[in-house]
Amino acid sequence: MSYETLDWSVDADGIATLRLSRPDALNAFDLTMARELYAVFTTDAWDDDVRAVVVTGEGRAFCAGMDLSAEGNVFGLDESLEVTPETLREHFEDPAYDDGVRDTGGKVTLAIHALPKPVIAAINGPAVGIGATMTLAMDLRLASTQARIGFVFGRLGIVPEAASTWFLPRIVGIQQALEWVYSADILTADQALAGRLVRSVHEPEDLLPAAYELARSFVVDRSPVALGLAKQLLYSGSAAAHPLEAHLADSVAMWHTSVGDGKEGVAAFLEKRAPRFTGKASQLPRVLPS
Repeated sequence: MSYETLDWSVDADGIATLRLSRPDALNAFDLTMARELYAVFTTDAWDDDVRAVVVTGEGRAFCAGMDLSAEGNVFGLDESLEVTPETLREHFEDPAYDDGVRDTGGKVTLAIHALPKPVIAAINGPAVGIGATMTLAMDLRLASTQARIGFVFGRLGIVPEAASTWFLPRIVGIQQALEWVYSADILTADQALAGRLVRSVHEPEDLLPAAYELARSFVVDRSPVALGLAKQLLYSGSAAAHPLEAHLADSVAMWHTSVGDGKEGVAAFLEKRAPRFTGKASQLPRVLPS
């Protein structure tokens, strides 16, 4: 599939590169990019030939935030609707509320979160607003020394979006999350590293090679099913009220993997050879309650 605001490619190891590609606008997020990102993470990225996804920006920016030059409500929201917590829950799937009330960034991050594969952000330059919050649903964030990251919503009189109030405190802790959101400051790559928002900081020319090396270390000779289930278990377990919930989920997952790719993994270990896993991420068994 071809896109207006994105570039998508997959290499021989199944490592996909997703580039935000509006370089003349510093890859600013608009409604077209929102729709296309959602499409990538609900279609292309689910192809079993794709093992991991590396996300970066074209040119000198990662994503400069929402494109504020659009006419009308720049966030694409319908100002004529009645919006309360109750009405949104009641009409969640109604097209009018889906298009006119639901946060577009949140649709994207929920799709990223649901993908049972590693997703790595290679933050090559400025990443502010949605440019910062979209990366929170990705599993790891690597930053260039030229990266500048900002949760700048307070400067615009709006709130953090893209489900970032769920992701950010889990990554950096509630105190750090509150400070960054309250201050709306622009963070350097080193400040983001000190706050544990990013995994590592790299010189610009080393950023993508480091991201690709990390992605390959996750997927080469690894079971897509075990990897996908592990992602689900870690995220759900970190939000569970009691470790019993994790025990129930990992018991189901362990049973399924032990009768699936686990047999090949044990055989390969005993025979001292590389495993030949046949499980597919698109066919994960259900291990969490509906």
